[in-house]
Amino acid sequence: MPSTRTLPQRARPTLIEIEKVFEALAHEARRHIVLLLAHYGPELPSGYLANRLSHSWPTTTRHLHVLEAAGIVTVRREGRFCVYRLERDHLQRVVGGWLTLLEPPSREEIWRSPRPRSIRKGARA
Repeated sequence: MPSTRTLPQRARPTLIEIEKVFEALAHEARRHIVLLLAHYGPELPSGYLANRLSHSWPTTTRHLHVLEAAGIVTVRREGRFCVYRLERDHLQRVVGGWLTLLEPPSREEIWRSPRPRSIRKGARA
């Protein structure tokens, strides 16, 4: 698998995107919805998703709205029905982009402070 470090700068996720995705995936029910869409999708009606979870309809709807706000799913309305689609590319870009932050930096990427180091331990600048 090629490293995502070679992706163009515009493809890297923002810290806000990373925060939203991980916050959305922090709840077990939302991870379950993502897995349902991944394995039985690419699109599933909200009624199908609600029937597969042990939550009330309003609770399932709230979970779907959190996933939608994070960009993990999109919704298409057909009359009174809502059909949800997993945005696999977005999820892979954000989570994959976060994982690249765990790779050791190259010598060119190491951040150095512009201020001089103190000579004595505990010295004040």
